[in-house]
Order: sequence, then structure tokens, then C-alpha cells
Amino acid sequence: MSVTVLPLGERALLLEVASLPDVLALHAVLAASRIDGVLDLVPAARTVMVVFDPHRVSVSVVRSWAVGAADAAGSEKPALGPLVELKIVYDGADLAETAAVLGVTVGDLVARHAGAEWTVAFTGFAPGFGYLVSDEWPFDVPRLDVPRTRVPAGAVGLAAGFTGAYPRETPGGWRLIGTTAAPLFDPDASSPALLAPGTRVRFRPAAPVPAPAPDPVSLQLVAETAGGAHALGDRLEAHGRGQRGVAIVEPGLLATVQDLGRPGAASLGVAPSGALDRGALRTANRLVGNPEHLAGLEVTMGGFRAVAAADLWIAVTGAWGRVTLDGREIDPYEAHAWRTGTELHLDWFAHGARAYLALRGGVESPAVLGSRSTDVMAGIGPARLTAGDTVVVGPAPKTPIPVVALAPWGAPHDEELEVDLAPGPRADWFAASALETLYDAVWTVSNSTDRVGMRLDGPALERVRTGELPSEGMVPGALQVPPSGGPVILGRDGPVTGGYPVIAVATDAALDLLAQARPGARIRFRHARRGG
Repeated sequence: MSVTVLPLGERALLLEVASLPDVLALHAVLAASRIDGVLDLVPAARTVMVVFDPHRVSVSVVRSWAVGAADAAGSEKPALGPLVELKIVYDGADLAETAAVLGVTVGDLVARHAGAEWTVAFTGFAPGFGYLVSDEWPFDVPRLDVPRTRVPAGAVGLAAGFTGAYPRETPGGWRLIGTTAAPLFDPDASSPALLAPGTRVRFRPAAPVPAPAPDPVSLQLVAETAGGAHALGDRLEAHGRGQRGVAIVEPGLLATVQDLGRPGAASLGVAPSGALDRGALRTANRLVGNPEHLAGLEVTMGGFRAVAAADLWIAVTGAWGRVTLDGREIDPYEAHAWRTGTELHLDWFAHGARAYLALRGGVESPAVLGSRSTDVMAGIGPARLTAGDTVVVGPAPKTPIPVVALAPWGAPHDEELEVDLAPGPRADWFAASALETLYDAVWTVSNSTDRVGMRLDGPALERVRTGELPSEGMVPGALQVPPSGGPVILGRDGPVTGGYPVIAVATDAALDLLAQARPGARIRFRHARRGG
């Protein structure tokens, strides 16, 4: 099998092959022969993305292994995956119109869809969303001209040569032909995605389920507002007297629970998530004697208030602004005792975009795929914090709080940043002038910036190829360029596959720097130095 190996930053390669069947064969061989240091294998329409840890395996070793796998895949027929049967009610809002577009009757469309054996080629778009293909399916189905802002969970749709089922409510432009009640994604299951790559699928028509009768008993909802330490004590009483925790009085613009993320789940459509500024979270944890990986709170732009329900130790790092504890101003990058009933206030930040609050013992919440991180796009992990929420703190570790400062600190550089870029896989989609512009221009961080991605304002990057790129694997830091020509830097909650060409990829070290870039900040790009 012929394969083209393309760079995708410092920590990933894209293996491009001729067809989707080749993707399935190559992915099967790679999965069966995975070497140490390879973190993820993400099949897509024409590529397999290989994500690796460069501290454990060199890029040259990964490249040699991938090329050898392609040679083996060309001479072996991939083994059949497990068969899953999905009950489906063919009641989709677009069923009749789709049949008319394809020039067949509704009955013929249903019969062809239910009669085919499908295979999950790859996942993406959302956790557990599988792109299913079949040799028995002859249709190329156009997407909706105007995507829906809401597609319900369980909806089964068609687009291009694919069918797929939405695991959760989300926007979408596929044509909906039916509904399934199957649990498509359960993050607590041993195999979270029901439709993982390689799985074979058959749809079994079922009768509609009658709606349940309304419950005659009305439930009285009791609204509770955050009233400081007094209200917190009442809430924690249900969890047991003496529970270590804090009450959120005001979350500010955005406050979430974050640890170092959930790498290794991209093949299920799950982003790595985790703290955007990992260095700041690690430092905050070390300041209170925690292991570096424990979960803390990521506070965006400030405006955060919380009250302690028990005596705690805390440290604040990252973005800089006025921090007060019980009305007294305290320094960041130091451990402080937070006494029961007193309030911590992180004022609006003057420098940087994200601060990290470490609590000795770490934030306790149910782990999803090995991480307590909030994924704001996929809705995985704890919900974003709101006024009145209770954050539970784990038992204090045995390691002591350091008696001296760990390192000098200062306000983050957030006005003009220099960001290193490694090569991307689709630089050949752009004119030579676009690459010059990318490195010569001064870019401005727009207001369209969050944990999913950062849109940059500046000159348009001219393409020489205008066709549509089949979906392929994405990594945090990838600079996607949509047809408008304005680059978007993907964040840690960004999609794991995408259809816009990637011209370059921010280095792993640059991601922490970008985490502190506020709207209006200026960015200059430079070529990353090549490693040995």
C-alpha cells in the first residue's frame, strides 16, 4: 500500500492513503502492532493520524513503523470487527425529502439503508459520533443547505456517502431519516463508544415507542442562591458534616474543573481537554504540596468568588489580577491558608486570560476516561461552575507544603507574543505568499476565542487549492484556515477531526503561552527550531 507521511506539528503524523478501504486496512495493522510511545490512532476519510510522545519515541521511529505497517496492510485483508445491531425508527424529518432528492421512494430508501452492512470508518465531530460506510450503499447525499442549530440525541442521518447517529444534542447539517434509542456514548463504560472504528453495524427497523403518560405528580423546585458560608454549610450537611469543599458565589466569565486532560481518546471523538496553561496548573499544585496532575479550577478573565466550608490551603497562578482572601490582598504564586467561612476573590485580570486555583487535596469529581476535566464543547466531565455550586476537595496529600517559593514569577506576557510553529500537513494548499504572510504579519486575537479555538484577525492567507478537504485528524495548536483565509488555532477542547487545511501547528510549549492571550493581544509567528 502506498502511503504519504505528512507532518502534523511535533507530536503527530498524518498517514495519507488512496482510499477509505486503505484507511481501514492501515488502521487495523497499526492498532495490532502499536509501539510504545504512540498515544492515539485516529482514522479519517483518507488519513490515519498517529499521535506520539516525543519523550518516549522519536519521530523517525514512528515514521519507519508507519511505513512498515502500510507495506503489511497492502498484503493483508483486515479482520472483521464486531457486529452491532441498532434498532431504528424511520421517522426522520428529512426522510421523504431525501428520498425525493435521490430519486427513489421512501420505502426503497429505508430498504437500502436497513439492508446494508455498515462499517464505522472513523469517529469525529462529537464523542462517539461514527462515520459509517458500506459497499452496498450507492448514494451520495447532499448536506442541508442550512444546518440545524439543534439535532436531537439519537437522530440518524445521511451525508455524502456516510450514515451516522448523533450521540448527544448538537447542531448538524446531515439529513435526518430516523431515530435510535441505543446508548451511543457512555463515558463510564469500559468501551465508551458503541460505534468505535472498525465496528460493523446493521440497522433493524422498529416500531415507534409510544410517549409515556404525563406524571400527575408535580415536583416543587426549590431555588437556592449562593449566600456565602452560611448557605454552603446547609448544602454540605447532606454530604456529611465536615466535608472539605468550597461554595461558588460568582464564577466570573467562565470557571471549570481542569487537570492535565484525557489524552488517548481521540479515536472515540474525544478531545484531550485539560488546563490550557498546563505549566500554571502544575506550579499551583506544587505550591500546595499536591501531585502535579490533580484537578484544580481554571478561571477565565477573573470575577471569581468562593467561600470555604473547611480550613484549606490554596495557591493561585497564571493570569495576574488583584486576589483577596477575607478582604486582605494576597500574593499569587504562594500557598495561603483559607479559613472556614471566609471568601476568596479573584478580581478581573489585568494581565493574562486564565488563572489556576489549586486546593490542597485537589478537586474531587467523577473521572471520565481517566480525567476530571471539563470539555466545554463535548459536554464531558463536570459542568461549568455556576453560582451556588459546591466544589468538593479531596484529602490532603502526605507531602508537605514547600517552605520556600518554587520559582520567580511575574505577570504573563500577553500584549505581543512570539509563537513557534512546526510544519503542518497542508502547506501545499496555500500560495507561497501565504506562508510569507503567516510569518511576517502581526496577528490580533479576536473576541471569538475560547477553549475550543482562537480566531485571529489579520490578512487572508491565499489558497492555491479550493476543493473540499476530506475530514482528517486534528491536534491542539493546529492552525486551520477556512475559505475566508483567516486562521483559527484549535484549543484543547477543539474537534479531533476537521475539514479545513492545516498550514502549521503551534508547538506544545507555545500552547501555554497562547492560553494567556487575551482578545486584542498581538501574535507574531516564527519557525520552530527542529529537534535532533
